[in-house]
Amino acid sequence: MSAPAGTAAPARGGLLRHHDFRLLWAGETTSRLGTGITAVALPLVAVGTLDAGPLAMGVLGAAAWLPWLLIGLHAGALVDRLPRRAVMITCDLACLGTLIAVPVAAWFGWLSIGLLLAAVLVLGAASVFFSTAYQAYVPFLLDKGRLAEGNAKLQGSEQVANMAGPGAGGLIAQWFGGLAGLFVDALTFLASAVSLHLIRAREPRRRVESRPGDMRREIGEGLRFVGRDRYLRVLALAASVDNLILNGYMALIVLFLVREVGVPLGAVGLLLTADAVGGLLGAVLAARLAKRLGTARAMLVCSLGATPFGLLVPLAGNGFGLLFFVVGMAVPAAGMVVGNVVVNGFRQTYCPPELLGRMFTSSRFLQYGVMPAGAVLGGALGAAIGLRAALWVLFAAAVLGKGVRLIGPIRRTRDFPSEYPVAASNPTR
Repeated sequence: MSAPAGTAAPARGGLLRHHDFRLLWAGETTSRLGTGITAVALPLVAVGTLDAGPLAMGVLGAAAWLPWLLIGLHAGALVDRLPRRAVMITCDLACLGTLIAVPVAAWFGWLSIGLLLAAVLVLGAASVFFSTAYQAYVPFLLDKGRLAEGNAKLQGSEQVANMAGPGAGGLIAQWFGGLAGLFVDALTFLASAVSLHLIRAREPRRRVESRPGDMRREIGEGLRFVGRDRYLRVLALAASVDNLILNGYMALIVLFLVREVGVPLGAVGLLLTADAVGGLLGAVLAARLAKRLGTARAMLVCSLGATPFGLLVPLAGNGFGLLFFVVGMAVPAAGMVVGNVVVNGFRQTYCPPELLGRMFTSSRFLQYGVMPAGAVLGGALGAAIGLRAALWVLFAAAVLGKGVRLIGPIRRTRDFPSEYPVAASNPTR
């Protein structure tokens, strides 16, 4: 898909000289920084202020992803009908209001697990619409030749934000309390909304004549496109297995560090930056590895080779024992981000533009729909057998789960195809 007129990036300077991409990049990075702060601040509010236990933490973790299961498919169909930039701005403003409401409720003495759960559900619903519109908007701003560079830059800055966000969240919680971190995150959503508003490019109007049954038909088109394609269905299944397990152990990580290892609250965020440091390394290396090994092979090598390092996390202890945690989080994150950069670029170039939103949410419906179950499973497992034992089980399952990527044609493929074969009569080829 070609970039809109007047927005193609100059050859010299790359995307750093692309006005609209810079704004999108700046807004998304700022928002990700705030999200990283909330990733630490919100669990600390639950643990420190409301004395939440493992099961409550699992339920809160599940609530963040439950909207993908409930409204994900409808969001894809709606985003394919609506101006995507307007959808993203609306979502930013919804998050702004929600994050301000939580500290206000606390100041009035109204804060409870139930209210925190409601806030997480709203933030999760906004994330469904924002990320769907965002993935479909990037190919509008950039032509195919720039997508690899754009995705690498977006993933790289996301990892920098993820690296700075948890550390900042931990320090803010230590100095001012977790509620202050939520207020800071609210300001980052305001910055994102302003950046998106300043983008010059305007999407062409899409005329949609809605008739009874159209929404169901459009949702079905997205599901069939993913389900019938031999690449997309394996990637969706593999990511579903990954996310089920990942959300299980992430629901326990903060509790594990605070209660099992004895890490001070202010240091929790700093340790969680290990994940983002690894992710940043993956974003830096992604394009080189994809060029040298091939896109499909780079994804496989990094996924299968990096994940076993996660087995170091349950070995973590205080002092030098924290190095096990750092390495165990950083190396798998690097492999995961290489895979994300490669797969995002493949989907954006492979999928027909009119199906981008529905393809994305159909995949995410499968990938994220299992995450609430994963968070509850992790919380229940931690309550039943203990935090350290639960992490052993979950990280071992993560290693075994990577084998799903060996199903189908990907194991025999050097590079993912760059476009969908429209002329082919059989979508599964």
